Amino acid sequence: MKKTILVTGGAGFIGSHLVRLMLKKYSDYKIINLDKLTYAGNLENLTDVEIFPNYEFVKGDIVDAEFVNQLFADYNFDSVIHLAAESHVDRSIEGPLEFIMTNVVGTTNLLNAAKDSWKNNFTNKLFYHVSTDEVYGSLGKEGMFLETTPYDPRSPYSASKASSDHIVRAYHHTYGMPIVISNCSNNYGSHQFPEKLIPLFINNIKNNKALPVYGKGENIRDWLWVNDHARAIDVIFHDGKNGDTYNIGGHNEWTNIDLIKVMCKVMDEKLGRPVGESENLITYVTDRAGHDMRYAIDATKLKDELGWVPSLQFEEGIRNTIEWYLENEEWMNNITSGDYESYYEQQYAKR
Repeated sequence: MKKTILVTGGAGFIGSHLVRLMLKKYSDYKIINLDKLTYAGNLENLTDVEIFPNYEFVKGDIVDAEFVNQLFADYNFDSVIHLAAESHVDRSIEGPLEFIMTNVVGTTNLLNAAKDSWKNNFTNKLFYHVSTDEVYGSLGKEGMFLETTPYDPRSPYSASKASSDHIVRAYHHTYGMPIVISNCSNNYGSHQFPEKLIPLFINNIKNNKALPVYGKGENIRDWLWVNDHARAIDVIFHDGKNGDTYNIGGHNEWTNIDLIKVMCKVMDEKLGRPVGESENLITYVTDRAGHDMRYAIDATKLKDELGWVPSLQFEEGIRNTIEWYLENEEWMNNITSGDYESYYEQQYAKR
């Protein structure tokens, strides 16, 4: 194998799309997928590629430093693409400590293991840290996040990701570790755990459940198709400048309420309902604490330096996404019932 790459969080939403892309595109790369398989990690996301000869899954927790060190000793990784993270803002408000442990301590454990394994010989080595646009805080009506935008995190989640970004950069400047960081906007697409807005509302519309909208639904997000994000990670991993940061965005801003109305329209069409019926499910609820008003990514640097641009317009992407969830009822049923958690025991635990 040309490279042995550790992908952390590879059974999650974004991670599974990246693992699939890397396995299919690079048959000479050995991909080790490390995932704790918490509620958002789902091996059913990778059933189509788990038999690939250059793929291996390892269950484990990056907070366990001894385990992480042994993993590096066992596999002698050339590179790390680090996606494992607690990522849901509402959960971080309810329980911030878990976010500090996974996102800050876990990232530091990986950096220490990489530093010790590579023994300061960083030739052809790379630590790629995948982060979020939420580290930049909140925008007003104008402007966009640049790679140089000062950090201003507003939630325990974004603060923990900002902390991990700083630590990764510190290892670059202090120890000379080769690193790249990318900060992405909101992702959407198939295989996303249905606590996030788009799959949650698809499922609720289908089952005639309320669509809870924070405040007046005026908060604005920049939506990025998850497959385009995986493509961007691939490009940055191979061609990004050592020590640099790249913003990844869809150039695709929507208020929450407008996004939800588009989803309602497409769902009415797909389910054969009268136009406007699903909008009656919209229910306005008390706004989230510290709710950032607007995110918008300027991905010009990624386009100019590495040639990446989004491949899919949102209207097409959201239609494809809705169709996927409607056509994969078993996947959704397994998620909502908790049955997906048994897949690891069935496929891996007895090996």
